[in-house]
Amino acid sequence: MKKNIFLLSSVLTMSLLASAQTEVTVGVTQGKDYGVTYMLPQTEIEIKVHTTKHTYTPGEFCRYADRYLRLSGVSDEPEVYWTIDKIETGVIGVPDKDNVYFVKMKDKTVAPLMELTENGIVRSINLPFSGKKENTPDKSKEGKTIKDVDARSFLTEEILMASSNAKMAELVAKEIYNIRESKNALVRGEADNMPTDGNQLKIMLDNLNLQEQAMTEMFAGKEKKETKIFNIRIVPQEKEDEIALRFSRKLGVVDNDNLAGEPIYISIKNMNVPNLSTTEGKKKLEGIIYNVPGRAKVILTYQGKNLFDNELPITQFGTQEYLAPVLFNKKSTTKVLFDTNTGALLKVDREEN
Repeated sequence: MKKNIFLLSSVLTMSLLASAQTEVTVGVTQGKDYGVTYMLPQTEIEIKVHTTKHTYTPGEFCRYADRYLRLSGVSDEPEVYWTIDKIETGVIGVPDKDNVYFVKMKDKTVAPLMELTENGIVRSINLPFSGKKENTPDKSKEGKTIKDVDARSFLTEEILMASSNAKMAELVAKEIYNIRESKNALVRGEADNMPTDGNQLKIMLDNLNLQEQAMTEMFAGKEKKETKIFNIRIVPQEKEDEIALRFSRKLGVVDNDNLAGEPIYISIKNMNVPNLSTTEGKKKLEGIIYNVPGRAKVILTYQGKNLFDNELPITQFGTQEYLAPVLFNKKSTTKVLFDTNTGALLKVDREEN
């Protein structure tokens, strides 16, 4: 009999041709035994907070915004503030070092082809290599960067030579109105020099829009937006109205003990009824062990409003079962797909050889 061990992209897979059954033992086997060591996951609740950082810079002529452009409420003070766009809540699997198993390959036995994640969590049995990578926290995502345009590059000599700031603001406002008139004339087909085709018209309108926006920002100010995602992990335990994180309008997501932020509360309730057979003693598992996750009611609350109210699968609230070794013999091929976040069975197929 020939034994082969292959390491593919940090995913350990093994196959062996023979007859009879596979032996599975708990823990890491030492010595000369050949086999596959795999882990089951335990779940953590992952909260993704999608936020936007707003940076406001007042315009050079902000004090004249209402007088010349009828823009009310324009601030003359710079400001930085954060807003919450949305919150996503789900579960993610992490290796459970208390649930390590060894699939032993003995002489005249058959061991299944197993795919593991980079962290050693079982992903599939007797299925083609998926090539999937481990779940990793999302990196902070920034919004699209828009190239700053120097509004002064569009100003005429008359505007730049103005004797006072107020006079300059008045002339810039007139230039904005002239640009708007030019745009209306192009759209209506009344301009003196009409473009010859639609593409040329678009280019002309885009240039006029750019000039208008740059000059208007000299009054209204400029706001830069930067999106960022914060990831918070919570080990699930029954709790009620505990602080999951804090959010500050000035600082964004802050630590739980930072009183500068307002609290976002989390409540977790185990929805499974205790099973007397499992509380009295743990039954013996023989074969390929997998998780049967329980359910938890999870509620996130911020400023008296529910941001999330739903049930999530939680491994720690469930039990364990096993696939009997007799399933993995020369007479048939059993294909199994696991959920790497919970360790639950997603799919089981059996084909006769």
